[in-house]
Amino acid sequence: MANITATLVKELRTITGAGMMECKNALVETEGDISAAVDVLRTRGLATLAKKAGRAANEGAIASFVSDDSKVGVLTEVNCETDFVGSNATFTGFVDDIAQVVADQDPADVAELQTLSFPGRDITIEESFGELVGKLGENMSVARFTRHEVEGNGAIASYIHGGAKIGVLVKFALGDQATADNPVFKTYARDIAMQIAAADPIAVTRDDFDQEVIDHELSIYRAQAADSGKPEAIQEKMAEGRLNKFFKEQALVEQAFVKDMDISVADLTKKVAKEVGDTIEITGFERYNLGETNPA
Repeated sequence: MANITATLVKELRTITGAGMMECKNALVETEGDISAAVDVLRTRGLATLAKKAGRAANEGAIASFVSDDSKVGVLTEVNCETDFVGSNATFTGFVDDIAQVVADQDPADVAELQTLSFPGRDITIEESFGELVGKLGENMSVARFTRHEVEGNGAIASYIHGGAKIGVLVKFALGDQATADNPVFKTYARDIAMQIAAADPIAVTRDDFDQEVIDHELSIYRAQAADSGKPEAIQEKMAEGRLNKFFKEQALVEQAFVKDMDISVADLTKKVAKEVGDTIEITGFERYNLGETNPA
């Protein structure tokens, strides 16, 4: 029998929001398999979807950079030991500089990034880290970065939320590149980035979901429907109804717009496209949560 520690129970509770005893019982049932325990709690209606299990207790900051032509966008996360340093202006300014280096020099990975020149100085990024560690007195490192570039007509927008704890990049395809500079579009693009920060969608549209994810969700909903005791045909309709609800909550374009819950993100996009006289399509996004050990 697996050793169900208090730490494991607490982690499952953090992921699912279920009660301590429910979490412990689910872990006992699944012999300590936390992913399986999440499914057990969801089947029993005791937990909602857990999209990103496994958090690290890292401090630090997330920064973004978008080029002047809105065609290149970067997110980067730099970790440190305490929130005190993570919110320090010297540290956050350093993280901003790292994001710009990634945008300008396009390193393949963190190892290559460390060898690049720090902006405006004759030292490497690795050497600049050494200086900052000496100044602020904490170990720090680049946890990850991502760089996106738009091909053809399009734009990238960014948003940093919660004291640099959440960062978002969102990509758009446009019919006319001039739309990227339209103030109406810029406001809309930032709103979409804020939407992603707040509502944490999994994908842009329902067609973008991996079939494995859909099959997994259906298996949960079918198990829930089976507990109703209704005929199989009705059970299947119940499961399909819950899957549609899942898409409305987790597909970005189907979500209710956080600033006006009476319209969807798709409706907002159509409205703005008409206003600016162009076509607009959300083609992708990246969302960082500080300390994620398994980023999507």
